[in-house]
Amino acid sequence: MNQIQSNSYRIGIIMIFALLMMIGFFLSNIYGAMDLSISDVVKSLINSEMNNNRLVIWNIRLPRTIVAGLVGINLALSGTILQGVMRNPLADPGIIGISAGGGFAGILVLILFPEHQMLLAPAAFVGSMFAAILIYILAWKNGIQPTRVILAGVAVSSLFGAGISALMIFNSDKVHGALTFMSGGLSTRSWPQVDTILPYTIAGFIAVMLMSKKLNILVLGDDVAKGLGMNVETTRLKFTAIAALLAASAVSVVGLLGFVGLIVPHTARMIIGSNHKYLLPASAVLGSAVVMLCDTFARMIFNPVEIPVGIVMAILGAPFFLYLLRRA
Repeated sequence: MNQIQSNSYRIGIIMIFALLMMIGFFLSNIYGAMDLSISDVVKSLINSEMNNNRLVIWNIRLPRTIVAGLVGINLALSGTILQGVMRNPLADPGIIGISAGGGFAGILVLILFPEHQMLLAPAAFVGSMFAAILIYILAWKNGIQPTRVILAGVAVSSLFGAGISALMIFNSDKVHGALTFMSGGLSTRSWPQVDTILPYTIAGFIAVMLMSKKLNILVLGDDVAKGLGMNVETTRLKFTAIAALLAASAVSVVGLLGFVGLIVPHTARMIIGSNHKYLLPASAVLGSAVVMLCDTFARMIFNPVEIPVGIVMAILGAPFFLYLLRRA
């Protein structure tokens, strides 16, 4: 009976997060340079009558909101996976350098091959996966230890950060696009970006949900996992590849947006527990809500001037990171 009650509680929390996501969706479509009402948004979504409101919703706000939601899902799932795989509460694709690897590859494409932007997502994946493997190699010594992961991640992130700075210095005439990419902004994001990130979101979510039981076992430690017959290194590599793919797809459309993968999984875990069968969908839904709400705030706080959502996430995430570091 307690198990049934516990599962009902977790499903209820996921539904609350889903409600928060819907609130974020409508607020993101309501507020902007031209404020609309909820009825205006609903009419624009369901009616085919062409007017200014429908043009604003379908051409500007709706695709941007969907991109924000998908980015939140991908980064939250990536952070949840990395925290489980590395058994490190501070693991986040931005903090430990995986996003930096994808960002370096993405900026390399933007600066050197601007006419081939369709290469952004695969290039970012290669960069993220390379960073993840490098961190894993540097942190490995008779197993993975949380402190070594953070130190290796900081070193790798600094390395790729230096590479990004060098690219910008030697290509100063193309810096503007790279700066926008580095700050993590959703301005001008539209349907092509939805088409870019959506397949990765669907594939990554399905893959990680099918493997959620293995992630629960992996969190128990290598010795326990091996005792249960799991090939630990192969399983860890598969999860790392999924996390890198999710983070890279987000980086390819929004740039270097940090702290989503740190704040969201921790918040969800404190409320819903550590069972990844429930934690993963809870983190995905909450991550979507957080990025949509933060993006709405970012474009409204200094209206009509818009700041990148990455700045808002950094303001929220830095104190949260210090809190976790202090508690650890």
